[in-house]
Amino acid sequence: MIKKASIALIALAIGFVSCKENKKDNQTPETENIQSEKFIVKPEATSVKWTAYKTTDKVGVNGTFTTLNFDSKSGNSAQEALNNLEFSIPISSLFTNDATNTRDAKIKDAFFGSMINTELLKGKIEYSIGGACNASLTMNGVTHNIPLNIDIQEERRITLTGTMNLKDWNALEALEALNKVCFDLHKGADGVSKTWEDVAIEVSTYLRKS
Repeated sequence: MIKKASIALIALAIGFVSCKENKKDNQTPETENIQSEKFIVKPEATSVKWTAYKTTDKVGVNGTFTTLNFDSKSGNSAQEALNNLEFSIPISSLFTNDATNTRDAKIKDAFFGSMINTELLKGKIEYSIGGACNASLTMNGVTHNIPLNIDIQEERRITLTGTMNLKDWNALEALEALNKVCFDLHKGADGVSKTWEDVAIEVSTYLRKS
């Protein structure tokens, strides 16, 4: 009887270990897939839009930068993929879809042309403790943060929005130069020509999973 009981216990132990190992083996591929899945942000899936304002009624003037340079970056989450992403934007890629084909040249020559280091805008997206998001932007030789609101849809569609005030980049003289060449075009019904200091920014991207 003792011998039979011992054999039964040994068989039970072997069966328990075997089942435990099989369960572990069955879970391993799924676990590995979850851990290895990455969110990738790519420049070709990213756009930068901006809205400047003219006249005392604050009429919006929309534009984009058609070229955004950065190396594809990945992370275990959307936030991690975007965090510390360094980028550069050629001023030459500015585009406002102006039917007269004169507005883009005025902005490039009068506004950006009045600054220093006018070839590129450079920056980095950063997340801080608590989930706040900023874009550290260098323009006119000045680096300043733009606080950003972030909207994440289904973990993949990302929209970052914020507002920059041109005085933070010592760009008011450049703004005045732009208003001078656009003086009549920036007049409202009251006859006052005005170009506003604030510019709205919207960055949109679609993250790929791997």
